[in-house]
Amino acid sequence: MHDFDLIVFGATGYTGRLVVEALLEFPEPGLTVAMAGRNMAKLESVRSEIAERFPAAADLALVQADSHDEASLAAMVQRTRVLCTTVGPYAALGDAVLAACVEHGVDYCDLTGEVHWMRKSIDAHHEQAQSKGIRIVHAAGFDSIPFDIGVFAVQQAAVARWGVPATEVRTATGKMVGGFSGGTVASMALLFDGIRTDRSILRLMGNPYALVPGGTGPDKNDSQAVRFSPDHNTWTAPFIMAGCNTRVVRRSHALQGHPWGEDFSYTEVMGTGRGLKGWLRAHSMRLALGALVTTLAVRWLRSLVVGRFLPSPGDGPTEAARARGCFTGHVVGRRGDDIIRLDVSLTGDPGYLATSRMLAQTAVALAVDELPEIHGVLTPGALLGPSLLRRLPTVGIRFDVRDEASRTIDS
Repeated sequence: MHDFDLIVFGATGYTGRLVVEALLEFPEPGLTVAMAGRNMAKLESVRSEIAERFPAAADLALVQADSHDEASLAAMVQRTRVLCTTVGPYAALGDAVLAACVEHGVDYCDLTGEVHWMRKSIDAHHEQAQSKGIRIVHAAGFDSIPFDIGVFAVQQAAVARWGVPATEVRTATGKMVGGFSGGTVASMALLFDGIRTDRSILRLMGNPYALVPGGTGPDKNDSQAVRFSPDHNTWTAPFIMAGCNTRVVRRSHALQGHPWGEDFSYTEVMGTGRGLKGWLRAHSMRLALGALVTTLAVRWLRSLVVGRFLPSPGDGPTEAARARGCFTGHVVGRRGDDIIRLDVSLTGDPGYLATSRMLAQTAVALAVDELPEIHGVLTPGALLGPSLLRRLPTVGIRFDVRDEASRTIDS
C-alpha cells in the first residue's frame, strides 16, 4: 500500500514548484500528492509560500530525497504510485531516480528533451519496464507534448475525415512568447560537453530515428535551411526543438505499431511569416540559432553568457511574465492532395507555465486514468493521446482542427 498517488520530486526548484502549483490550481479529486526534495527546511519554506496562494498546500506531505543518495531515492519511490521529477539535467541527475522507479515498480514522468539520455533510458530500461508493467514517460512538457500530441490529434482527425491517416505531417511554429529555460541551457551545455568526449553521441543525435532502436524510414535529419512552406504559407527557419520533437513523434509511431504506415514522415520548422519580412526573420533566426549553438558548445563563451544573457538553472520569469507568454503551432497532415490542418495553442509561458501544467496533467493521467496496456519507456503520444486531448484543454492547452481554406500563419 502506497502513502501517495503522486510525488513531485524537485518541488523546491523553479519548475518543480510550478508543477505543484499546477496540481493545486487544477485539482484532481481524491488525488494524494507529496512534495519531495533534498532539503527539508527548504521544502517547508516553499510549501508555506505556495500555501499563501493555494491554502491546500499546507496539507501536502514532505519527503526528503537526494539524487546522489540511492537509499533515499528507494525510500521515496516506494511510498508512491507515480513519481514526477523535474530534477535535471537528466543526463547528469536522472539515472538513479529512474533506476529506483524501475526497480520498485513505480510509474514515472519527466520533462527531459535530452535525446541521448532518452535513448540510454530505452536501452537500459525498456524491456525490464515492459516485463514489470511499468510506464516511463519522457518529454512531458514543451518538449514534446504540443508536437507529439498535435500529430496524434491531426491523425485522429484525418482518420475521422478520410478513413485513413495522413502519410506526411508537417508542423510550423507560429506566435511564441516566453523565456528561454535555464534547464534547457544546462541540458544543451551538458550535451556538448558529452560530445567532446564521446563522439557516438554526435552520431546518435544525427540519426532521425535515434529513439527507435534499429528503426528506419523516409525522414532525413532536420532541415537547417531557410525555405518557404506552401502548406503553411510562411517562410521557415530551423527550429531548435525539432531535434527532440521529431524523434519523439517517430518513437510514438513505432510504439503504436506504425498505424500511420511504414512511409509516414514528420518534420518540424519555425514559421517566420510571409513576404520580405518573413524571409529576413527566417535568416535572422537561423543565424541566431547558429550563434546559440556555438556559444553553448564553447566553454569559455558559455561562461560569459550564462547567468547574464541566458538563464541559469533555477532561474525563470516573474509570475506576470509567465502569464503573458503564449505559443501557437500549426500542424498540417497530408495524404496525396488531401490536407487537414490543426492549431495547437498554449496559454502562458510555454517553457514554464504551460510546461508545468502539461507535466502535472501527465502525472495525474498516469495516476488515475484508464490507459492502454502498453508499458516500457514510452512517449506522451503513444500512451496518453486520448487522456491528454481530454485533459489539456482544461488547463489552457488546445488542439483545434481548423477550416482547410485558412492558409495563414501567425508571425
